[in-house]
Amino acid sequence: MSDPLILQPTLAADACVIWLHGLGADRYDFLPVAEALQERLPSTRFVLPQAPTQPVTINGGWAMPSWYDILAMSPARAINREQLEASAQQLISLIEAQRDSGIDPARIFLAGFSQGGAVVLHTAFLRWQGPLGGVIALSTYAPTFSDELQLADTKKQLSVLCLHGRFDDVVQPAMGRTVHDQLTACGVAVQWRDYPMAHEVLPEEIRDIADWLAQRLSTPLPRAENNT
Repeated sequence: MSDPLILQPTLAADACVIWLHGLGADRYDFLPVAEALQERLPSTRFVLPQAPTQPVTINGGWAMPSWYDILAMSPARAINREQLEASAQQLISLIEAQRDSGIDPARIFLAGFSQGGAVVLHTAFLRWQGPLGGVIALSTYAPTFSDELQLADTKKQLSVLCLHGRFDDVVQPAMGRTVHDQLTACGVAVQWRDYPMAHEVLPEEIRDIADWLAQRLSTPLPRAENNT
């Protein structure tokens, strides 16, 4: 298993975002995003883990970085649950490492794009037992959620930001909206934002994430320069 890519902040780290990439990508995929966010969050460490390379059934069995095998696409994703649980345990180990380094778990955020987001949602709500700062779910879905989802009171206190492209033809917007609706039904404070994009990330979306994180970390926003 490859070591995660760790982007250290310019100030002493007092918060952390652990960000999981999507299917077929790697730990460098969101490095430019992390660098951009860190300009607004100068005391936040970013941890970018790497998924193992393994065969993916829906892609002809070709081996590629994946958090779990996807066996079928419809009507809902059929997945290898054992591999999902292994990825969730990898994520828990990263949370514990940040906690043990001195970061308050209430200031540790989990973010994930597409398949990485599915691991984040599963881990945050169904596996991790401690506090967290919140969850950022980008263009993703929750294969282990259902309409009968029940959460402990501690999980209902988690802040969640769901972001999706209106033209996403890889993870249908309705799949992301279902995550929002299922968590809302459980009493979780969820924000939904969609964008004029496909299965990708836009600068406007990253600015929204920066605002959301800054608000929760009480990071003073930089003053705009007066050019007049």
